[in-house]
Amino acid sequence: MSVRELVVLGTGSQVPTRTRNHNGYLLRWDGEGLLFDPGEGTQRQMLFAGVAASSITRICLSHFHGDHCLGVPGIVQRLSLDGVRHPVVAHYPASGAEYFARLRHASVFHETAELVESPVAEPGVIARGAFGRLVARRLSHPVESFGYQLVEPDSRRMLPERLAGLGVRGPAVGRLQREGSIEVDGRRVELAEASEPRRGQRFAFVMDTRLCDGVFELADRADLLVIESTFLSADAALAAEYGHLTAAQAGRVAAECGVRKLVLSHFSQRYADPEAFRAEAGEFFGGEVVVASDVSRVAVPARRPESVAG
Repeated sequence: MSVRELVVLGTGSQVPTRTRNHNGYLLRWDGEGLLFDPGEGTQRQMLFAGVAASSITRICLSHFHGDHCLGVPGIVQRLSLDGVRHPVVAHYPASGAEYFARLRHASVFHETAELVESPVAEPGVIARGAFGRLVARRLSHPVESFGYQLVEPDSRRMLPERLAGLGVRGPAVGRLQREGSIEVDGRRVELAEASEPRRGQRFAFVMDTRLCDGVFELADRADLLVIESTFLSADAALAAEYGHLTAAQAGRVAAECGVRKLVLSHFSQRYADPEAFRAEAGEFFGGEVVVASDVSRVAVPARRPESVAG
């Protein structure tokens, strides 16, 4: 059975607290496991969350501030220690290649896992696979930063009642899906007759940024949006100065972009009440708001019965 969920490993910004580790987010998407921004302590958080290093197929870094990348050495070494046999692709801003090299080879270890570096130099599609497209967009932060978007291709949903009415059954169903049309009892049956359009699902990851075009491009029609909300509106000036968002801004983005489920994270240690973030975002966004907590899981919303145009 395919699984699509976000495993939250850490939610704190700048420094960890007693209840929040540095950043870390594992997106489980069918056979893929995309690890975003593993901060210090991510390897241990994975143990608490019950996820193995072998589940990681890609590492995606938004930028090279420590709370988003200091967990890389432990993760890289764990891949070899656990004997992970599949290649793991690492995406990161190309301008920080020197930093990634230092992180990757931070200490002596016996490297057996295959880590394939794929630096991001320009915005656009950076990978394709069975999952669809992985897209990077520039964000606005004091250092070069990218956000990531996973876009599943549109497809069609087969309708059992129509298949039965057309006499399409057994292996013929698969042939119809693959070939687009088949011959049944002397009649040509087209795929469109037995199916309906199904919009591909979308996931977006937006960290450490002011409001900018890239934020809205990444969040566009996301089924699940993970977005930083470092500050509350009372500290909006600080957010702008240091290149961050407020919870209210995150809610506005979700509302304007047609997001289905909003996950807030990357909280400043200055705030004691996490519900204040939900309240601010909820002033703009009427959908489901999740205030991320360490070692929690957030399901990607189930597909809606809607057309591609919807």
